[in-house]
Amino acid sequence: MSDLIQDPKKTALVVIDLQKGVVGMKGQPHDIESVVENNVKLAKTVRDQGGLVVLVHVDFIDGQDALKPTIDAQSGMGGERPKGFSEIIPELGPEQGDLIITKRNWGAFFGTELDLQLRRRGIDTIILTGIATGIGVDTTAREAFQRNYQQIFVEDAMNGLTKEEHDFTIKQVFPKMGRVRMTADVLSALK
Repeated sequence: MSDLIQDPKKTALVVIDLQKGVVGMKGQPHDIESVVENNVKLAKTVRDQGGLVVLVHVDFIDGQDALKPTIDAQSGMGGERPKGFSEIIPELGPEQGDLIITKRNWGAFFGTELDLQLRRRGIDTIILTGIATGIGVDTTAREAFQRNYQQIFVEDAMNGLTKEEHDFTIKQVFPKMGRVRMTADVLSALK
C-alpha cells in the first residue's frame, strides 16, 4: 500500500475538459500530446486497479445555460463553439464503467451529480488532471477540497492557458489542498 494512494478502489481519476474543442487550444507549459498520453496512462492504470475514471466535459444546451457575468478578461473560451467541441477525445474513451459528467461552468461539482456518484462508490481520493490548470482544474480542486476529498494533482497531466497561470496554480494553490506529483509517481503508487 502506498502513502500516496491508500486504496486504488477508493480512488477516482477526474479528468477535466480533455475534449476536442479544449485540447485543440493547446495550452502551456506542456505539449498537448504528452498531456493526453499521461492521462491515457493514468486512466488505464486506474481502471486496471479497480478505481473509477471520471471524464468531465463542458457543454451547453442552447447557450442560455452558460455563465454571462460582466468580466474584464476573457478566459479564451468565448464565442461560437465548433462542431464536436464537447466530445471527449477518443484516446480516453469513455470505456465501460467510466462516469461522464457534463458541467456548465468551470467546476465539475457545482450543478452536477459528481459528489453524489463519488460518495455512492466510496471514493475518498481524487487524482485530478486536465485543462486548464487555473480554471476548470483549480475550480474543481477547490470544490473537492471543501467536500473533504484527498487530492493528488498530476502536474504533467494538465496544462494552463499560459505557463504563468499553470505554474502559479501548481506552486501556490494546489499544495494547500493536496499533493502535487508527476504522472510517473502516481502510476508507481497505483501498482
